[in-house]
Amino acid sequence: MTAADEQQVDAYRAAVARLPGGVCVVTVAWRGSVHATTVSSVASVSLRPPQLLFCVHADSRLADALEETSRWTLSVLADDQAPVADWLASYGRPVVDQLLRVPHTVSALTGGARVDGAAAWFDCETVAAYESGDHRIVVGGVLDAVQGDAEAGSLVHLRGRLRPVR
Repeated sequence: MTAADEQQVDAYRAAVARLPGGVCVVTVAWRGSVHATTVSSVASVSLRPPQLLFCVHADSRLADALEETSRWTLSVLADDQAPVADWLASYGRPVVDQLLRVPHTVSALTGGARVDGAAAWFDCETVAAYESGDHRIVVGGVLDAVQGDAEAGSLVHLRGRLRPVR
């Protein structure tokens, strides 16, 4: 990459950091383990039928898992769950038992994990996936949607930091 390309990437990174993103955890049961990762590129796609999407790095274990299994769970993290987001975004965490320190309930619909205390949960089945740049865009049809504690806020990623929102 040239110096000019690097400058363009740096400029993009600085500008897009001003776009707040809801912080969620996506989990999938794959090869005898539940895999999880923190994502902040999530959007509602459609109400009829209910669909949402998230973006994940194309080289991630989760992306690999989603090539073999179509069902997954997304937890919208509450405003007090920054430690969960940090842990599940950290490089080098174990492949097996990465959810041992995260209280959760296994979804009967997907086998993925619903993070306890989250603001909301969605159990989904992939209806489309697209490669785009260094990421994969995954669109899921919602099988179940559950709101958590009505008083819970949410967590957003803004300017490189996790921030609670109420």
